[in-house]
Amino acid sequence: MTTSTLPISFEFFPAKTAEGAKKLEITASQLAENKPEFFSVTYGAGGSTRDRTLETVTGLSQVTGVSTVPHLSCIGDTRQELRALLKQYQQLGINRLVALRGDRPSGMGGFHGELQYANELVSFIREETGDHFILEVAAYPESHPQAQNFEQDLLNFKRKVDAGANSAITQYFFSAEAYFYFRDRATALGIEIPIVPGIMPITNYTRLARFSDACGAEIPRWIRKQLEAYGDDVQSIRQFGEEVITKLCERLVADGVPGLHFYTLNQAAATQTICQNLKL
Repeated sequence: MTTSTLPISFEFFPAKTAEGAKKLEITASQLAENKPEFFSVTYGAGGSTRDRTLETVTGLSQVTGVSTVPHLSCIGDTRQELRALLKQYQQLGINRLVALRGDRPSGMGGFHGELQYANELVSFIREETGDHFILEVAAYPESHPQAQNFEQDLLNFKRKVDAGANSAITQYFFSAEAYFYFRDRATALGIEIPIVPGIMPITNYTRLARFSDACGAEIPRWIRKQLEAYGDDVQSIRQFGEEVITKLCERLVADGVPGLHFYTLNQAAATQTICQNLKL
């Protein structure tokens, strides 16, 4: 598979304002030029952006013509609420979902909702809708931050696959070896679904460090130190980030990954440059 035929996808989050929504439409239209397989739209903690996720999915699909896929998480939702949402998505002609456990909203003490884990959500979707949806699930090459250990996290991933997942998108990472090791271990467990690397462009060190600490994505020391050295030099950070991520993607593509999924943070420029560098 050449890079030009490699499936790519782009992730967005729902805008909070009308102005933000307009900017997102412009961003999505720019990235649509890369002919992605799909866009995906996140679903806030505890379903907090449920309505805005739906609005964003339908809006971007209409504006760009690109298949746009909602994330769906089960924390905070009842089976009845999930059932109604699935029916709504079916009626809208949506045939792919990103099925996640989801994050608890801050201040939510215990688990709320009738389903606690992503494999339960995948099973529920299959029970309710059969094979209507292509189901994407999450994978964690460097282990989920709340997992007991790597082995346990691998087994959790296998549960999602066994429940009926079609494909997986990984948490972002900066070590190709972490991805290769996870993929090989998954294969050894009999997991055959595509495991698509999640790619995070580097444009802002403070934000990246905050995200990475929260989600357990390791920023290699040499990258941290170089970003720290650039301080507030936005141009140097962007240039360095584009070079680092382009080289990471080149290694992944050379090894035959099934696709690339970009976490855009609702910005087009860095992702667009990386795609151009890779001739996608």
